[in-house]
Formats: sequence, structure tokens, C-alpha cells
Amino acid sequence: MTLIARTRARAVETLSLDSPHNRNALSAALVGELADALTDAGKDTAVRAIVVTHTGNTFSAGADLKDPPPPEALVALLRQIIELPKPVVARVTGHVRAGGLGLLAACDIAAAATDATFAFTEVRIGVAPAVISLPLLPRTNPRALARHYLTGERFDAAQAQAAGLLTTCADDVDTALDPILEGLRRSAPDALAETKRLLTARVLEAFDRDAADLTALSARLFSSPQAREGMTAFLERRDPAWVV
Repeated sequence: MTLIARTRARAVETLSLDSPHNRNALSAALVGELADALTDAGKDTAVRAIVVTHTGNTFSAGADLKDPPPPEALVALLRQIIELPKPVVARVTGHVRAGGLGLLAACDIAAAATDATFAFTEVRIGVAPAVISLPLLPRTNPRALARHYLTGERFDAAQAQAAGLLTTCADDVDTALDPILEGLRRSAPDALAETKRLLTARVLEAFDRDAADLTALSARLFSSPQAREGMTAFLERRDPAWVV
């Protein structure tokens, strides 16, 4: 079963996360297939830019608790998006949770519908947004991120834009993206690649400095007793034992 749908229009390759049965959770299989699709689009000289979007009402629910990718694989995917010599644009018309927000942050430009919702739910299942912090911390408002990281509460597209998670939000996300994609089509490929390199330098510094430590932190937390309780409670649709 294909988990990434591919279409192309006027040099823009659209990669759609297509696993609606689990709300596009980041399974090992989906992460691998998305990485392959990005590699293909990155090598194709006929592709000027890449849009990452989704089927169903959820962009991504975060890590697939039944088939999670190794932390190293998620780090590699996020870095691949950032290092790709072509702009990557996120298009969101639904909900984004946990690891899905790391995917969003790795993209160069992110647009969402105004009724999209967002949440860093990691603390509510006993883990932390470790690996996804690599693209998030250099690109977002620290005060806003602290609230969202620590509480796990849901927030809307306007708050996501104010925090730096989104470039723009609109009732019609495609209308908002039209001038952005047109601008990319009118830009020279080599100039786009070098400009992206300028913009992502600080983010890649975070990867070089912190990736190993955050990968180890993620692995340790996911194997902890609190994480086992949190994930069991989530799957059983009940509150974990620590809720007061």
C-alpha cells in the first residue's frame, strides 16, 4: 500500500501523506516512503518546489505508537527536508499533533487553513518533544513554544502563526499559497538553493550540535515507565495515572 501520493503541476511536486486510517501517523513505513519521495523530487531537474500535504482531516497525528520509526530515522527525515536544495512547502487543512509539528517546522514555508489545530501532546503521554526540537527551537518564539510544549494544550492557526510555526493561515489555504508557489516558479533554481542554504544554516547547526543527545533522550523517554503508562492510557482512552 502506497503511503505517499505524488502529483505534479507546473514544476511543483505535491507529496500527500496518505494514511488516513491512522491519521497519517509517522510510522516507520511512512517515514521511509516520504524520504524516498523527497529524494526523487530533489534529484528531478523538472521540479522547482515541493509541497507536503495530506489526505483526511489530519496532517499528522505524530509518531505511530504501534509502529514508531527509530529516532534516527525521524532525525534523518527532518534533516533531509532542511538540506534539500529545493523549497519545501507544508500545506495543512486539518490537525497537527506532536511529531507532525516537527515535520511542519522542517519545511521552509508552512501554510494552514484557519480551522486547523495544533498540539504538542508528548508531555501528556510521558515523553518530550525531543527530536522535533531540532527544527522547532531555532525557528519559533521561545515564550509561545514553552507554553505549548509544557501544557500539551490545543491551539489554533492564528496562535501557530504568531509562534512562528506557520508562515501564513487563511480560510482558503490554496488561495494563500498561490502567490507563494508562483514566486517559487519565477525564481532561478540555483538561486533558490543558495538562498535556502542561507536560511537554514542556523537550523543545521542545531542538528550538528544536538541531534545525538536528543535522539538518546527520545529513546530513553519512550522506554520509561511513565511513557508505558501514558501510551497505554492513550490507547485505552483513559487518563494516565499521574493526572490530578
